[in-house]
Amino acid sequence: MGRIGTIINRKGKQDAKKAKIFTKMARVIMVAAKEGGSDPEYNPTLKTAIEKAKASNMPNDNIDRAVKKGAGEIEGMIFEEMTYEGYGPSGIAVLAEILTDNKNRTAADVRSYFSKCKGNLGANGCVSFMFDRKGVLVIDKIEGMDPEEIEMAIIEAGAEDLSIEEDHFEVYTSVEEFGAVRDALSEAGFEFSMAELRYLPQTMVTLTDEDDIKNMNKLIDLLEDHDDVQNIYHNWEEIE
Repeated sequence: MGRIGTIINRKGKQDAKKAKIFTKMARVIMVAAKEGGSDPEYNPTLKTAIEKAKASNMPNDNIDRAVKKGAGEIEGMIFEEMTYEGYGPSGIAVLAEILTDNKNRTAADVRSYFSKCKGNLGANGCVSFMFDRKGVLVIDKIEGMDPEEIEMAIIEAGAEDLSIEEDHFEVYTSVEEFGAVRDALSEAGFEFSMAELRYLPQTMVTLTDEDDIKNMNKLIDLLEDHDDVQNIYHNWEEIE
């Protein structure tokens, strides 16, 4: 299984929590519009955020309202971007990307989650060196696709790496080339079930103790349920 496999498996669990997902996506759109303007054609970060929101069936009215709030056209909260790093049970490396309007509240919440789950929140840089920041594009396989033609198109688009899985293709890019590769493949007619920048663990770690597994699942669930937590990354290899 490719490096993104566990993320896709986990994504299915997240998709059931639509209301919270829309809240999180609206924040990303607001920040993107605030930093780069409200026109997605000239703001690739906003374009990616809107595409992700639409793929999750977020209503257009919600998307438009988030863009206007971010651009200052209507009043909205000011969010700060942060990344928390820490250790889960048995030293599992965990990164959490945050968008918050109250960093003291969020820090206290996140610290308590780690403590409850036999882990601890660490200093910036304590685990991030164990991850690579990459662009990830996932293309679902459709009947009639020629893998060799797709592989050639992906290489020509400038991707760094490709993993061919049973039901999808995983395309990896540098952070700098992510937008160009995404646009080139989109223009070539490809659609993506995932298109975003992610932290990918360099190595994976398994857990064998039942309490550790229970606590790691609890930590992920607590973080996912928090409105301020946008993305969670870890190097735990879940055994199906």
